[in-house]
Amino acid sequence: MHPQANLVNLPHALTIVGRLVYYLDSRSQPIPVEQTEVRERLAALDQLLRPYHTEPPSPIAIRVANSAAEQARALVGECVRAGYRGDRLGQCIRNLFACLGLPEEGAALSLECGERPDSPLRP
Repeated sequence: MHPQANLVNLPHALTIVGRLVYYLDSRSQPIPVEQTEVRERLAALDQLLRPYHTEPPSPIAIRVANSAAEQARALVGECVRAGYRGDRLGQCIRNLFACLGLPEEGAALSLECGERPDSPLRP
């Protein structure tokens, strides 16, 4: 999928990565976070997004959003593999992908991460 340029918001994507760090950093069940690649995936996302405190020109934003989406997909895969699930986690994943211009993909992946299908925050 290609990001919708008008939906890309890299500064807010970085904020959501911070929320994911806070949420996932202390996970110990069912697999301790130290035994996963979750921290590495979050660090890669942070490093990729950190330079963008303001929205860059559209071609750069799309390129960065594509790279961030690849990292975010890997993060979701690692969360699923580790058994990390929860409504809050799913909401953050949905919001992250929305900020990367991929709201439909985020809505689907958020369910894999445990967001309740009947959550009032779902579109």
